[in-house]
Amino acid sequence: MEVFYVSLLSLFVVLVSLSLHLVFFKNKSGGGGRAAPLPPGKTGWPVLGESLEFLSTGWKGHPEKFIFDRIAKYSSTVFRTHLLGEKAAVFCGAGGNKFLFSNENKLVQAWWPSSVDKVFPSSNQTSSKEEAIKMRKMLPNFFKPEALQRYVGIMDHIARRHFADGWENKSEVVVFPLAKNYTFWLACRLFVSVEDPHLVDEFAEPFNLLASGLISIPVDLPGTPFNKAIKASNFIRKKLITIIKQRKVDLAEGKASPTQDILSHMLLTCDESGKFMHELDIADKILGLLIGGHDTASSACAFIVKYLAELPEIYDGVYKEQMEIAKSKKEGELLNWDDIQKMKYSWNVACEVLRLAPPLQGAFREALSDFMYNGFSIPKGWKIYWSANSTHINPECFPDPKKFDPSRFDGSGPAPYTFVPFGGGPRMCPGKEYARLEILVFMHHLVKRFKFEKMIPDEKIVVNPMPIPAKGLPVRLFPHKA
Repeated sequence: MEVFYVSLLSLFVVLVSLSLHLVFFKNKSGGGGRAAPLPPGKTGWPVLGESLEFLSTGWKGHPEKFIFDRIAKYSSTVFRTHLLGEKAAVFCGAGGNKFLFSNENKLVQAWWPSSVDKVFPSSNQTSSKEEAIKMRKMLPNFFKPEALQRYVGIMDHIARRHFADGWENKSEVVVFPLAKNYTFWLACRLFVSVEDPHLVDEFAEPFNLLASGLISIPVDLPGTPFNKAIKASNFIRKKLITIIKQRKVDLAEGKASPTQDILSHMLLTCDESGKFMHELDIADKILGLLIGGHDTASSACAFIVKYLAELPEIYDGVYKEQMEIAKSKKEGELLNWDDIQKMKYSWNVACEVLRLAPPLQGAFREALSDFMYNGFSIPKGWKIYWSANSTHINPECFPDPKKFDPSRFDGSGPAPYTFVPFGGGPRMCPGKEYARLEILVFMHHLVKRFKFEKMIPDEKIVVNPMPIPAKGLPVRLFPHKA
């Protein structure tokens, strides 16, 4: 509770500093001759807006409540509010998703809180948006089919070590920290060729602090998540620069391969003007990739364990499919691309988990110009938020939405723009297929080894900003007999 109240106090302080000018200056976007009205809604408390309610519904485990309460109140799938010191509109439903995803870099563009630029200082030379665009051009080389096929065996190798070290010969485990260890280990191995578990562990805790404070209230005071994130990023950056310098030497001496990982590619790729990236730029980009490459997938893996523990008939279906694959392998033979393609039911189960507990709750955009949506005026500069839950648990998109039903993903699957755990449009997560592989490899080794039951039947789920079991999801393990 102490952390909760400190967070509230930090939020209040920063919003006062960010938004006090709103008390003194007239809201110019409120009408005054506009042909169309603003969306229905209210700006909430002076200075604070509706930020506390927006954040607290997630802390209480019901992030969708903020959205659905207002859809019902205003009878509208778009409403206005005031979040994190910014005038904002919330677009809901498949129509809202389609509009935003289809108008990326036309009417809207990505927007991040100022904390992102402050944690990644090298991006201040341009902007986090421009840096992100550069990264999105670079990443397809690492997530194309032939590259992904090479990753399956590496993922299987790491998964075997992970389960041997963290799960086997134990009667009880806490799942969420283990899931984070697994996905972070994979990211370290595939992005910078770091596989030594001791070095991975040395990185892990600072990365947790960085991820927790990256999208946070930018109050740089001792003890705040933002302050901890800055300190953690500085620590990791120094470690990464040491790795980068050594890789340069190894590449020059032929001890490292130009295609072995993302780090080698960054060191050897120049931009349109023939310039190579500086070491600090590379370190910041690797930082971002390591966060994005493991944080969301670890949440998904933990919730897969949760639902498989709660639903024995679903577990049995996954177990049957995975054991057929396991029995087709020779002793010690690694999983391959063809094995992954056989995991159709398992992936349907994973998708249903991603629907009910999406790691990406939503994201912000910024209006590039004034535009109209559903008869309402959206002013230039307003922030626009889309929410996965506005479709994922909407009975118009998914009948009986709280029911766990993997068959929703049979055939052609859900209607377009309704299932959006990876976003959509030009900004759809470029690592979607990478995430599919690491999740399925995790499921394979999990059910092949164990049945399990939750030790806290009604464990609370908190969303900050991803869904996380409040106690880490402790489970009791029951190893399969050989």
